[in-house]
Amino acid sequence: MKKIKMFTDGACSGNPGPGGYGTILKYNKHIKELSAGYKKTTNNRMELMAIIQGLEALKEPCEVTVYSDSRYIVDAINKGWLERWVKNNWRRDRTHLVKNIDLWQRLIEQLERHKVTFQWVRGHAGHPENERCDQLAVEATANATLNDIE
Repeated sequence: MKKIKMFTDGACSGNPGPGGYGTILKYNKHIKELSAGYKKTTNNRMELMAIIQGLEALKEPCEVTVYSDSRYIVDAINKGWLERWVKNNWRRDRTHLVKNIDLWQRLIEQLERHKVTFQWVRGHAGHPENERCDQLAVEATANATLNDIE
């Protein structure tokens, strides 16, 4: 199984507002960058899209380490929140539904396909790949041409 390093970031100008994501996939010496912008979205949706698009771009099941500055996503996976949300029919508690269910469901499909681990990195702290992903996401936000995903 190929071992892939994935670096991701999402950005949004306003929340909601135009947004974008940036993803870097690294396999040995091969590097692939992905990004896209959306007319109206949220930062958390773009953080999720960065990971989903990266995983969906892989042509075969892989062992993937995802490096993200999103506590929302890393904690949801590593602290078991996602499993609990699914078990509780997408409810955070008795009165509140989880946000972004559509994207969490897409992510779950990819988590079943690949062996994925999540690693949190501090954003805007000089991490080269995180900085590059942020640049890709911000550029995509400025050129947001895709349809809304809300």
